[in-house]
Amino acid sequence: MAVTSSRTLRLLSLLQQRRHWSGTDLADRLGVSLRTLRRDVDRLRELGYPVDAQPGVAGGYALAPGAALPPLVLDDEEAVALAVGLGAAASTGVAGLAEPSVRALAKVVPVMPARLRRRVDALRAVTVPGTWGAGGGGAGAAADVLTAVALACRDGERLAFTYTAADGVRTDRTVDPYRLVPLGSAWYLVAWDPDRADWRVFRLDRADAPRGTGRPFAPRPLPADDVAAWVRERVSGGPQRWRVEAVVEASAAQARRRVPWWLSVEDEPGGRCRVRLDVDDLLWAATALGLVGARFTVVSPPELVATLEEVAGRFTAAGRAGAAAAPDPA
Repeated sequence: MAVTSSRTLRLLSLLQQRRHWSGTDLADRLGVSLRTLRRDVDRLRELGYPVDAQPGVAGGYALAPGAALPPLVLDDEEAVALAVGLGAAASTGVAGLAEPSVRALAKVVPVMPARLRRRVDALRAVTVPGTWGAGGGGAGAAADVLTAVALACRDGERLAFTYTAADGVRTDRTVDPYRLVPLGSAWYLVAWDPDRADWRVFRLDRADAPRGTGRPFAPRPLPADDVAAWVRERVSGGPQRWRVEAVVEASAAQARRRVPWWLSVEDEPGGRCRVRLDVDDLLWAATALGLVGARFTVVSPPELVATLEEVAGRFTAAGRAGAAAAPDPA
């Protein structure tokens, strides 16, 4: 953390410890000048923490009544990054990550300033998680773009922006926004385009200055039950190539604790489970099934068996090479 951010965090902590501080006392405790102290107080106010200041000999600084907040100092981009990162970790299904991420979200979001909490809550409410390795190769979306679009989605407000298509053509668009879908490094907006009377997908790193118009729109049913799958089909130019199915020698409960969240898992007789997933690369299927940590039998497609044999051969070769390079214990 930068020195300035660390000092701001310390300032907030001091303001919580005592009802009132003189400017001189606070500056001495922080080891800064009164001018720097005033800048740090302004920084807290920008982040949404209400700090009262009284001039004069008996004046000083105090947190506003009812504002005894934990010492959490985040700017807009940091808050959005934290919420997105924890939300993604909570949804991966990777063993050991989901539960701590949910607990962290439950602790962090409520103690954010109201202005940031509203943006983060909106982003979480309208985001539909995508799938691994399905991104559009984009540079990602800026935090202010994500939060502006998320608020419009949540509030049912028509959205305006300038969009740059893949061929470089720029157009002004006004749409009814519904959901955000992150795929790989790119974020996509699912929206109804009233000018074209059809559903559209927009990559947010190509959307400039999105802003709410103040005009509400009448909600309509989404274009698919699985919005993330629908977006994947649209951005990849067609449906997924492979539909994978395997029987795993573990219960569904055991498998769900380890497999990626986007796999379908169902119980089978004899303490086994059936796993299904759609992928455009069989290496992803091999990786996902390997994460289960149990024996499995491929039901379909037969091409997956060859992929597994290839992967197993590479792992075996790597293991032998590592063993040969290891020093002699003697």
